[in-house]
Amino acid sequence: MSTTTQALLREDLRGFGGYKSARTDKLVGEVWLNANESAWANASDIDAKLRRYPQPQPEALCAGLAALYGVAPAQLLVGRGSDEGIDLLVRAFCTPGQGRIVIAPPVFGMYAVCARLHAAGIVEVPLRDGDAGLCADLQAMGDAALESGASLLFLCSPGNPSGELLALNDIAALAKRLQGRCIVVVDEAYIEYADAPSATLLLAEHDNIAVLRTLSKAHALAAARVGCVLASSEMIEALRRCQAPYPMPQPVVDAALAALEPQALSATSERIAQVLESRMWLADRLRQSPGVRRVYPSAGNFLLVRFADADATFTALLAAGVVVRDMRAMPQLGDALRISIGTSGECRCVLIALAASGTEKAA
Repeated sequence: MSTTTQALLREDLRGFGGYKSARTDKLVGEVWLNANESAWANASDIDAKLRRYPQPQPEALCAGLAALYGVAPAQLLVGRGSDEGIDLLVRAFCTPGQGRIVIAPPVFGMYAVCARLHAAGIVEVPLRDGDAGLCADLQAMGDAALESGASLLFLCSPGNPSGELLALNDIAALAKRLQGRCIVVVDEAYIEYADAPSATLLLAEHDNIAVLRTLSKAHALAAARVGCVLASSEMIEALRRCQAPYPMPQPVVDAALAALEPQALSATSERIAQVLESRMWLADRLRQSPGVRRVYPSAGNFLLVRFADADATFTALLAAGVVVRDMRAMPQLGDALRISIGTSGECRCVLIALAASGTEKAA
């Protein structure tokens, strides 16, 4: 077991083997009678593929995702979206009532939600709002982790909703400082839109880094719920023991495998290029609006925008049938909305709706 995993894994889970399902052992046979499955397919199961339990970690999917992300299959755990990865990390490394995590709000809410559900403490080091945008203070986050004894520190890069892209050198320096004392979790849900290297490049030298990836965003499989944790093989093995026995439904596995085919990956690359072009186009036009206070730089598929009257803007957009994310309840964002980058036509709908409300010039 790696130094960090051994040091930080919950003491009561160190000898825990998890649930051993009927598909855990890689057995070979012609007549399968070991899982109490139906011998007959359901009438709705046209291909007769659903009466059997799926593999706990589908080999073909794990191999395909490992190749996509540039890691060994043993360094990858696939689950139900990266949300499950967050939950598993908190479950494995935060003793209920004692564990702590460090976050930098405003940030993706599931880090705090999972901590709360596991009775873990939450240490907040707010983002700093400056000329470069909303930025994480990694020095202060590291200080907070050491002072509080937190076992997990969550970074979002690109940040949601900040759009901030963190430099790998800075992440590496933080991980080195926290070696053996805290796991640095880098959530890269939006990294495909950043045209930047992944923190997976740091895994070989830092056993206290875990990276979250997902097929929900750039790969357009949000409803399929496919996400990964990428980390040392020792950490992955510990997380597997905490995971439900059959996390990946077979239809989801089939959809994900199709998305990893060369033709599908090529189409994904084309969509990403369109998003980057539309992101720049929409940001430029929003910055020209007298009703806009600030458009933050973004490395994701969204823009965080401050408005002179966010309430009126949100209402006007909704009246026009345009639904954006209301960020006003989040810390520091009382005048902000987050706008996802849609098609060029959808982006124009935003501007047309704002122009009709008097808060934007028509495109």
